[in-house]
Amino acid sequence: MTDSRSSGSTSDVSGPAGGFDTAEDGLLDHRVLTALRRVIDPEIRKPIVDLDMISGVTVAGDTASVALKLTIVGCPAADTIERDVREAAASVPGISHVDVDVSIMTRAERDALTDKLRGGRAKTVQFGPDSLTRIYAVTSGKGGVGKSTLTANLGVALAAQGLRVGIVDADVFGFSIPGILGIAGAKPTQVNDMILPPLAHDVKVISIGMFVDEHTAVSWRGPMLHRTIQQFLTDVFFGDLDVLLLDLPPGTGDIAISIGQLLPQAEILVVTTPQPAAAEVAERSAMVARQTGQKVIGVIENMAGLPQADGSVLDIFGSGGGADAASRLSTADEPVTVLASIPISIALREGGDAGRPIVLSHPDDPAARAITALAGRLAVRGRGLAGRKLGFSVT
Repeated sequence: MTDSRSSGSTSDVSGPAGGFDTAEDGLLDHRVLTALRRVIDPEIRKPIVDLDMISGVTVAGDTASVALKLTIVGCPAADTIERDVREAAASVPGISHVDVDVSIMTRAERDALTDKLRGGRAKTVQFGPDSLTRIYAVTSGKGGVGKSTLTANLGVALAAQGLRVGIVDADVFGFSIPGILGIAGAKPTQVNDMILPPLAHDVKVISIGMFVDEHTAVSWRGPMLHRTIQQFLTDVFFGDLDVLLLDLPPGTGDIAISIGQLLPQAEILVVTTPQPAAAEVAERSAMVARQTGQKVIGVIENMAGLPQADGSVLDIFGSGGGADAASRLSTADEPVTVLASIPISIALREGGDAGRPIVLSHPDDPAARAITALAGRLAVRGRGLAGRKLGFSVT
């Protein structure tokens, strides 16, 4: 509603979509509203106007008064959102002063928000068979092959190429993704029964390490593990993703089976070292994935030699294991190739310890270049539509 009488004018949110009355487009209040549409909630990654977080704008003279509603008390993004609101409103010609009235959404307003974010659908696994999100489950036969470090850096490299990326740290017993990405100690924000994952280098991340003390040893049986993974895929709001990476625990245990049941369309990336013994163990994790209907799309050979100053390569862990694994996993209908060979890199190890992904901190390092090239290959892979609903019918 707009009222241009007396000293100012007012615009209020109206309608279920959070739209504004724009009957008098020339007024300053509507210019302020337009500017506020540029403000993005840093956790939900959507405009705050679309999230019904702006309940009204009043312009009197050169002062804009904005009514801002945060989702919860103690919202960790509160200062950022208020700052961005002030800057956006102040950017409008004719506005010299900005007053922001901050309040908190009611339970009913939060219910409406979570329902809007879910698109009106009942709470269920977000990445169902009709999803166009590419899902890559990164697995290995044994620990210590660098699977988590590769997953974290691959996610950051994909995001740097403009993709919307999420990572689920499904290694419940050995969670390490938050530390590798530099967000150890970060906690998700909970809006009603919806969990908003923290953001690291433009990647949305969820891990059991965000819910327990980092020194806690998790010792759960199968049903608890299944419920945890199911909750990550149901209650955590990732929004529209281009790519979801799953960092699976090593081996062929309960979590691998749960992922196969919950995300049968996930594609498998097998991580191994060049050592033949490690490659043989890695094949077993791929075989379990195939038993649940998942497709193995490639092998990543990590620690593939240490480059020397004279240009030679020292094969500390042997050679050929990745190619052998790919050859044995290939079938007539499903060929498997070595997608990348990642050389041994001190910078890669140091970056993981310090929480600085090497693809950003040392992009010219041979390991970083190999991971970035792998991200480029995965980024351009088409998203198959076979067996998926296309949203129209023939009459």
